[in-house]
Amino acid sequence: MDLILWRHAEAEEGSDDLARALTRRGQQQASHMAAWLRLRLPRDYRLLASEAIRSQQTAAFLAKSYEVLPALNPDADVDSVLAAVGWPEGEGTVVLVGHQPYIGRTAARLLAGEPQLWSVKKGAVWWLQHRARHGIEQVRLKVMMTPGVLTAND
Repeated sequence: MDLILWRHAEAEEGSDDLARALTRRGQQQASHMAAWLRLRLPRDYRLLASEAIRSQQTAAFLAKSYEVLPALNPDADVDSVLAAVGWPEGEGTVVLVGHQPYIGRTAARLLAGEPQLWSVKKGAVWWLQHRARHGIEQVRLKVMMTPGVLTAND
């Protein structure tokens, strides 16, 4: 299974957390990352977003159709996120457009064995792969990419 953890792009400030929309810069970040992903994703993948507008707007730059899951809302924890995506038993590729701090904590749990508070830039992608090799379960980091690297602004 491949799991792509994509933090939503830059969003406006606001008191209604789920209603915050992407800024102009956030739209550019999402557009650049979606274009980069489109060149690398398999034909069939599952795209998931939270109920937050900024998450859905980020996902929409990649595809018109995506699933909205309350389990991926900003207050989610690592266990509920992993259950929502079907990790590690799931098949194929899942792209999750989500939030800090659970994006960083999920990457830390899968790569380091515990949910540490890893910082993840807005619009960044962590592409993780689960596999069994010689009977041993493994998680490997395929790539970590930020929008700034794609535009030479990082």
